[in-house]
Amino acid sequence: MQIRGYAGFESLGYLLNQAIFWVLFNIFVVAMLVLDLGIFHRREHTVRFREALGWSVMWIALAGAFAVLVYFWHGRSATLEFVTGYVIELSLSVDNLFVFLVIFRYFRVPNEQQHKVLFWGILGALIMRAIFILAGVGLIRRFHWIVYFFGVLLVYSGIKLLSQEDADIRPEKNPVLRLFRRLVPVTKNYVGGKFFVRSDGLSATPLLIVLLVVESTDLLFAVDSIPAILAITLNAFIVYTSNVFAILGLRSMYFALAGMMEFFHYLHYGLSVVLIFVGAKMLVSHYYEIPTVVALAVVVLVLGISVLASLLFPKAEELNR
Repeated sequence: MQIRGYAGFESLGYLLNQAIFWVLFNIFVVAMLVLDLGIFHRREHTVRFREALGWSVMWIALAGAFAVLVYFWHGRSATLEFVTGYVIELSLSVDNLFVFLVIFRYFRVPNEQQHKVLFWGILGALIMRAIFILAGVGLIRRFHWIVYFFGVLLVYSGIKLLSQEDADIRPEKNPVLRLFRRLVPVTKNYVGGKFFVRSDGLSATPLLIVLLVVESTDLLFAVDSIPAILAITLNAFIVYTSNVFAILGLRSMYFALAGMMEFFHYLHYGLSVVLIFVGAKMLVSHYYEIPTVVALAVVVLVLGISVLASLLFPKAEELNR
């Protein structure tokens, strides 16, 4: 009886320790978001390359510091899982930045308003990703066969991505946007940084339209990115934190890479290989468990080759500039 009671006490202590880390991490996230929008970007302005690069470096450094914390908290294995998940999510996010660039250009969003859209868009993305992650981990733990469904989904997404180099992105075809315009009146022009204005009743501004398109597009991105990280680990805290760090750094990375994304024209090939690889990892997981360090090495190598190839073999139109 004493041994059983002691074991129960240890289990309770572990759960309490886990809960404390969840609470502290989310407090950190909220504090960084408040610091970002409330202090550093309180005044609307165009985010310059140097400022964006500084924020990008800061977020990568914070992710590295957190990886060290995970090492002392959970050991080498959990750290490798976090780093691998972070690299996968960050690389997928870089490719998604091109879609955001197209959306902003299509709707002619003023430069000084783009940060605000990305801020609220990423805040919504954090909430959606948390729901997806908890649901995905719970489903896989309860119904192991779902691993094969996710694996097939990732392989299919990777193959589909191979043929999307010159895919025509049409924001006006977004079903959420089309439904919203039927239900809510929208002003013709932007009204500063406002999402709603009162003009013969409550009307939405085009800025809210852009936010809805960004949110719904990110929802589609999550269908690929969340299963990809679940192929690495089912530790909900590791999956969530690696996603959060990648997403929080997405805004600054957008402004740092907005003018250079066209140079990485081979990146989507590398991302397709990564998706196919992690999908295959899921499909064979019942028979053979690919070590996390091997998975991380493959992901970094594939992405590195695709970026290097883009720089060594630029497109013809880039050479003519």
